[in-house]
Parts: sequence; structure tokens; C-alpha cells
Amino acid sequence: MKPIQVGLLGIGTVGSGTFNVLQRNQEEIRRRAGRGIQITMVADLDTARAKAVVGDSAEVVADARQVIANPNIDIVIELIGGYGIAKTLVMEAIAAGKHVVTANKALLAVHGTEIFAAAHAKGVIVAFEAAVAGGIPIIKALREGLTANRIEWIAGIINGTTNFILSEMRSKGLDFDVVLKEAQKLGYAEADPTFDIEGVDAGHKVTIMSAIAFGVPVQFDKAHVEGITKLQAADITYAEQLGYRIKLLGITKRRDTGIELRVHPTLVPSKRLIANVEGAMNAVVVQGDAVGTTLYYGKGAGAEPTASAVVADLVDITRLHTADPDHRVPHLAFQPGQLANTPILGIEQVVTAFYLRLQVADQAGVLARITGILAERDISIDALLQRESAEGEAQTDVIILTHDTIEGEMNKAIAQMQALPTVLAPIVKIRKEELS
Repeated sequence: MKPIQVGLLGIGTVGSGTFNVLQRNQEEIRRRAGRGIQITMVADLDTARAKAVVGDSAEVVADARQVIANPNIDIVIELIGGYGIAKTLVMEAIAAGKHVVTANKALLAVHGTEIFAAAHAKGVIVAFEAAVAGGIPIIKALREGLTANRIEWIAGIINGTTNFILSEMRSKGLDFDVVLKEAQKLGYAEADPTFDIEGVDAGHKVTIMSAIAFGVPVQFDKAHVEGITKLQAADITYAEQLGYRIKLLGITKRRDTGIELRVHPTLVPSKRLIANVEGAMNAVVVQGDAVGTTLYYGKGAGAEPTASAVVADLVDITRLHTADPDHRVPHLAFQPGQLANTPILGIEQVVTAFYLRLQVADQAGVLARITGILAERDISIDALLQRESAEGEAQTDVIILTHDTIEGEMNKAIAQMQALPTVLAPIVKIRKEELS
């Protein structure tokens, strides 16, 4: 049988990895897919770099539209990134009847609903395993492996840069700014790390997982996103003393009133497996009603881990190339006409527990007033830690862990506590998840 012919748009780190993995494992891939898969055309503005990677194995062009216009190309891989030209090219490839494989989480999180609708109307597949958690096959697990389950919640470390920074802050007791510079020097963080450290990258990824888990359109604009730039080494130390570690988590939960969709630093019990994921590794925990808790762990980035997911998508499309479009696995797991309009809850409606750090005057009655405010708001305390002040100090830190409460009520309580003359600095609030 004639091999499937693939056009590659962008041959940077992941594109090179994809080409190399496909070349190296081509016989194994052919046996799995039932026919050969060949990258026969590559588009990249840096044609010299592209030719250095592919040699004589593929035609190299500077114009991506030449790839899309080629009638012999069955699948287009988009590895350009961003929302701009990448979206235009993906939509043009779909219109030309090409299947698409992409690692572009930003594009799908913002424009996925439009892209998937166009693909469905045209009868082609848009595959995106590489868009979330690199080499971890979490999209396939959610779309297919867990399809018998009613997914209850997902919590994931889905950005390796921030996990590396938090791991270093905890193990070395260093502040954020110091560790960020180290991460950039080692290549774990970009020169402009904004998307990573502000939580945007993780927000894109959890938006996609939420859509698949709960059968709703992708809605990144409704996600609550916080990064790690304001975290202090002191809070990481206090969390450790209380039996927790702080991780940047992407969290999405099904509630009776809607769906929680959020990214923020989170206290996680040290005994949880996900709390012990260190360095630049990724991990995703999924809770299903039938299967219980499942954990997916691995490299979330890098040339060949991400290429592993890209090639897996190529194999899936090859297997389904001649299948009836109406009987393929839907892009977002649920049939297109069955997507629900379940609302995404605002952050004020989220229910979770909290870590609070208050810098207070070291005098009688302060703690009683603080706990009284919490009690008035029906917020119960799980644990309390008061740092013993050094001789001559007139202030101390009070650390409070609460039980679950509505975030709006917690914010009102914090406003009351902040107004006390004995509270000497802005109150630190970090959400806490038991993930049990």
C-alpha cells in the first residue's frame, strides 16, 4: 500500500525531533499503522536549516501554502506556534481536505471550537496529543481510555519550567528571581518566560483537557490564571513544615453549578505522588467515577518526547484515513452535537481550602480576633502555625490552613483581617487541594 505522505510546517526543535523519530522507527511505525508514513515536504523560512535536517529525504520550501496546495500530501503537521499565521494555515489545510496534526495548545485553547467545527464539516481529523504534556498520552487517555467514566476532576503539573523553578526554590531555599535566572541559564526557561511563569501555558493546556473531560467547548477566556512570580521562599518553607508542597497546578472540576477551570500555585499534601514530581517533569491526575484515581507522568517537553506524541497522532490518522468520518473518535471525545453549555464558574465561586500567612503584631488578642473573623464567615480552621518571634521582635508570622470554603467568602474574610491595625503586611493567600 502506498505510504501516507506528510507535509511538515516548521522544522525547529519539535519538527526536527519528529522527522528523526519517524526516520529511526519507520519500520516499527509501519507495522503499527498498517502502511508507511513519510514526511515528503517541509516548509520553513530557514530553508538551509531544514535541508540540513532532512537531506534528500523531503522537498524543502519556504512557503507553507505550497505544502497545503500539494495534492499528494495527506496530512499537514503544524509546528509553527502562536495564534496568527498558524491558525490561517490550519484552516486552509482543513479547507483543502487535509488532516492536521498540531502541538499548538495556544491555538486550540483560543480557537479550538472553530477549528474542530471546520474539521468536522470537512470530514478530516485534527489531532493534538502533543499540545498537552509533551510525551504523556493524556489526550488519548481522556478521549478513549477513560471514555466509560464520568470524569470528576483533573489536576496537573503541566508546565515543566515552573515545576523546575518551584523544585529549586524548595530544595535550595532560594527566592523566585534567583531561580528564574538559573533556569534561563540551564535552558529550562525562555529568555521571555512570561507564558510559563504567569501560568498562561498551563491555562491553555488545562482548558483543552477540561473540554475533553466534560464535553464543553474550549473556553480559555473563562479560565482563572495565576502564575508563580509572587511566591516567596518563606511560604514554601512553611508549607513544608505543615506537610505540603507548593505546585503550579492546572485544575478543572465538575460541580453541580458548573465547571471550575483554574491555574494557580497550590498546596498539595507531601504524601501525594504528584507532590513529589520534581524538576521539569509533568504529571496529570484524573479522577473518574469508575476507575478512581489515575496518574500520568513523564516528560512534558523536549524534541523527542513531544515528537513521540506527534508521530502517535500520525499513526492514528493513518489507521483511520479511510474510515467513515461519522464513526471516528470525536475531537473533544463527545459527539459534536452533544457538547454541553455547562457554565465555567468564576473564581469567586470556586470551593477549595486555603493557606494564609499573616504578618501580625506580637501582642495579646490578635489571634483571637483573626479566628473570630473566620468563624463569622463559617470558615473552619484545619491547622495553625505561629512562628515564635525572636527576642526584641514586635511582629510574627501566623500561618492558617482552612477547610474547604467558597472563595468569595474567604476574600471577604481576608479584607476584614487586612483592615485590622495589628495586621502589618498584605496577607498571602494560596489555595490548597487534598486531591484525595
